[in-house]
Amino acid sequence: MSESHHKSHTAALALAALGVVYGDIGTSPLYTIKEIFANPHYPVPITHDNILGMLSIVLWSLLIIVALKYVVFIMRADNKGEGGIMALMALVLHHAKSRRQIAILMTLGLFGAALFYGDSVITPAISVLSAIEGLEIATPAFKPYIVPLSLVVLFILFIVQKNGTAKMGGLFGPVMILWFATLAILGIHAIAHEPRVLAAVSPHHALRFFISNPLLGFLSLGSSVLAVTGGEALYADMGHFGRKPVRIAWFGLVLPSLVLNYFGQGALLLHDQNAIANPFYLLAPSWALYPMVILSTLATVIASQAVISGAYSMTRQAIQLGYAPRMDIQHTSSQEIGQIYLPGVNWILLIAVAILVVGFGSSGKLAAAYGIAVTGTMVITTLLAFIVARYQWHWSKPKCFLILGGFLLVDIIYFSANAVKIIDGGWFPLALGLVVFLVMTTWKRGRDLVHDRLASEGMPLKQFVEIMAEAVPKIQGTAIFMTSDINSTPHALLHSIKHYKSLHERVVILTAETTDVPHVPKAERILITKLSEQFYLAKIVFGFMDEPDVPDALESCAQQGLELEMMDTSFFLGRETLIPQVGVGLMTRWREKIFVTMFRNAGSAASYFMLPPNRVVELGSQLVL
Repeated sequence: MSESHHKSHTAALALAALGVVYGDIGTSPLYTIKEIFANPHYPVPITHDNILGMLSIVLWSLLIIVALKYVVFIMRADNKGEGGIMALMALVLHHAKSRRQIAILMTLGLFGAALFYGDSVITPAISVLSAIEGLEIATPAFKPYIVPLSLVVLFILFIVQKNGTAKMGGLFGPVMILWFATLAILGIHAIAHEPRVLAAVSPHHALRFFISNPLLGFLSLGSSVLAVTGGEALYADMGHFGRKPVRIAWFGLVLPSLVLNYFGQGALLLHDQNAIANPFYLLAPSWALYPMVILSTLATVIASQAVISGAYSMTRQAIQLGYAPRMDIQHTSSQEIGQIYLPGVNWILLIAVAILVVGFGSSGKLAAAYGIAVTGTMVITTLLAFIVARYQWHWSKPKCFLILGGFLLVDIIYFSANAVKIIDGGWFPLALGLVVFLVMTTWKRGRDLVHDRLASEGMPLKQFVEIMAEAVPKIQGTAIFMTSDINSTPHALLHSIKHYKSLHERVVILTAETTDVPHVPKAERILITKLSEQFYLAKIVFGFMDEPDVPDALESCAQQGLELEMMDTSFFLGRETLIPQVGVGLMTRWREKIFVTMFRNAGSAASYFMLPPNRVVELGSQLVL
């Protein structure tokens, strides 16, 4: 029974992974082959040899980059079961041996995370556009309505985010099973009419294509990379499902279906070159065109949903690790902690996606902007994985250079091929990634400066406790003062005693930290240290994927000798007003303005740490930055 239950649980997770993990890469057949052979800037001529060569490149890219690199290798580099570039960055920082190495690794990780947001904007735009463009195949009369219809679908998608994905999630797996089954069936039908296309399985067709057309072969990689976009999602969403279900879904259904459909489109082009107008939809019989548009739209919505949810998770991780200001985080499920909704991120993504759809107008033009962010993230992931393999898995240098060097070479070649698309639209995800990177590093630097300034103006906590041991009027109850520095007296505590001339009978100095592991068991989150009969020090440690629920964590205090009655406890928070100081030079003027703006608009610490609103007291102060 136990083994049977385990197998059914694994199967259920593999089914769920189809929608969340493989939505992006699963919708790539909508536009990849068309972009390769109908690229407006450097199209590959539609000949027998070129078709076989490009199909071989697509096949072996899927096998090397996705199957071998991500599914087999990179997914082993997990941070306590969690994947994604932020989790990988937190993991490799353990192995840094100097401040310089920490700075370099942190910069790489943050820039890779920033590029992810570029992908989060492009994926919904290109996916939904390519699906709706199927209507144009049915009749040219639909052409003027492609962009408006795409905007309507995307607007509805972002509007319903606040309701959560729990209800939609039950449909993701079955819809994607139907989607991948349809991809396979359409591909098999076309291959049966042109079986010679199966020769592309041999890699010598790819090599011959490169030898015959070295420049065109290199440039064509900028289009063929569209087949592997979404590969990073395998690693990023690993923590939701585990390695085994993700691997079962990939090798059992996703990879075969994708290959069959790509080869089917190639077979169609061998038979009719005019099918390049839209080889994906022309695989289907005419009577199935409208159902295919509906199914494709559903699949692209699911793919977009997965990327949007990933942006929410990435933002929460950045907040937890101190690289983004606190934001309003709404939980859309009482069972699943990972189902969250960030209104600010949601509307920014919607605006950016709408600008892309209107600005580019078609999936073909938008494809020029796609790939540069994905391949940049792939390069950074490989570099960080090298650190893990060398220092955590204790691989020898030759083994690291042989295996990871090979992956890195492929990544760099693909990145270089996509770099030529910067002028044609590739600048957009790079510019967006750069903005996000500057925002994250500015926030981190600014918070460090605020921390240092508060520490310089504060009083050592040990000294304060000794002074307060003298006769100071006491009032009933418990006061909890939150601080980020356990060695310094919280400014809110200093202001409190200055104004009230008294202290509560029990004073708890509380600090909440986020560690670089995904989860910390509830029983291990809090440590209580008794400083005196009146003063206690409480340290709470959350994982960067944990919910920062302070009242929930405080329930464990009684086990360490500190009894808390929440209705008789008050939380005191400091709220600083920043005053920029001209000419100091700790931050450039423009970054200082950005930080001050973010600081003033950051979410409330009370709501972020889920403190009871009727038990919170905020004490304000001015701070010269």
